[in-house]
Amino acid sequence: MGENLVFNKIPFENIEIGMSVSYSQTITDSDIKSFSGISGDRNPIHLDEVYAENSKYKKRIAHGLLTASFFSALFGTKIPGEGCVYVSQSLNFKRPVYINDTVTAIVEVIKIDKIKRRVFFKTVCKVRNKIVTDGEAELYVPNVDRD
Repeated sequence: MGENLVFNKIPFENIEIGMSVSYSQTITDSDIKSFSGISGDRNPIHLDEVYAENSKYKKRIAHGLLTASFFSALFGTKIPGEGCVYVSQSLNFKRPVYINDTVTAIVEVIKIDKIKRRVFFKTVCKVRNKIVTDGEAELYVPNVDRD
């Protein structure tokens, strides 16, 4: 399992451009099988050794959305934190992720809309310091006193 995520809530007013947090987790066979069950994506490239050996990847690969889900973990537990709502996420899948790869997800604040209470992030997943997934996300941070 990955490092323990500690629930945090950074007040919207304290979020600043350039703030960044990360989370790392090693991908296991069990993770891939669980994600297949939850998502319904049973593509043999993720589950079948023989099929994967005959593909360009030569081994089973993790679902791209499995790695991207680590962004959600960071948003909900670190920045902005509890109560935030995902609005959008763009994703580019650059490289495959294999069983036993340690994925580090990093999110960085790139823009803040104080009127609409939106925070925009650069999102990146890396394995061995190479980008495997990247994109941008938009999060809404409710005002707990009013929303």
